[in-house]
Amino acid sequence: MKVPSAASDQSAVRAPQAGEPAGAGIGSGTGGLVPAPLVGVLNVDKPTGMTSHDVVAAARRALGIRRVGHSGTLDPAATGVLLLCLGPATRLVEYLHALPKTYVAQAMLGIATDTQDVSGQVVAEADASAVTETLVREALGRFQGEIWQTPPMVSALKVGGRRLYERARAGEEVPREPRRVTIHSLSLDRFEPGPRACLWLTVTCSSGTYIRTLVDDLGRALSCGATLVSLRRTAIGQFRVKDAVRLADLGALAASSELAARVVPLAAALAHLSAITLPPAASARVRHGEPIPAPPDCPPGPFRLLDESGDLLAVAEPLRQATRWLLVPRKVFGTAHAAR
Repeated sequence: MKVPSAASDQSAVRAPQAGEPAGAGIGSGTGGLVPAPLVGVLNVDKPTGMTSHDVVAAARRALGIRRVGHSGTLDPAATGVLLLCLGPATRLVEYLHALPKTYVAQAMLGIATDTQDVSGQVVAEADASAVTETLVREALGRFQGEIWQTPPMVSALKVGGRRLYERARAGEEVPREPRRVTIHSLSLDRFEPGPRACLWLTVTCSSGTYIRTLVDDLGRALSCGATLVSLRRTAIGQFRVKDAVRLADLGALAASSELAARVVPLAAALAHLSAITLPPAASARVRHGEPIPAPPDCPPGPFRLLDESGDLLAVAEPLRQATRWLLVPRKVFGTAHAAR
């Protein structure tokens, strides 16, 4: 789509020191050329046993950059897609956070725990031998589309100014308001019957869905209890685990020229948002944070505003002003360097 500043949001530019990985700085006192700082979204395969914050800290060390954030927290025991936002890409977390997520989960029937996974204390047991694959499939049908979930006590949500998992560690149990989430698809991939029957699920869901709670609710629906055994996130929107970088490989990739090719530019990272390509005059206005006229029949935003080279200038939203519609920049990136 085409239609008839903010200052560039960049980290300090400096020359890399001896032993630093490529991408740690740009320029040198002698005018030599070095790779530009990494800017964009890096799809990382999070290993088990690490928090999402641990992964961010490890990436900062491996890449030699300080400005790293993430979108889509994973529990320490979970593995899979974790999106690291590098440099100005940290400002896009909210748009990435809203993307649907896909998981592969293993669950065990006949047992329920206080954390809704196998790391917790057993609070109920039952013989699940009577549960058949047909019963499981029928029960799964109740969890399609929009459903209500009560966040688990081990979640990071805040109640009364404290995170729920902190209250849980202190032995507290506090009331939580149910929240509406969307299960886009839910399939049974494998079922092994028995007193402790096991099943494997693939779930695509909205942001904010707790898979452990989905499993716990399924166990209640089957009247035998259930708990989460393992969880792997295989996709966030367009980002797939098959394309993810192993965290252990970051250092070696950063020391080569390969890592830059794995970093998704800002415009491509927001491919789920409609794009509007601007001519030079409108691009100049957007770089300074100024609104521009919206195209006719403008659909709801937000939008990517791109220059003629395809670089991201800003994320904008439509705003009605008197008798016309404007596109108002909400996040401005400015120069081509900041947007790449």
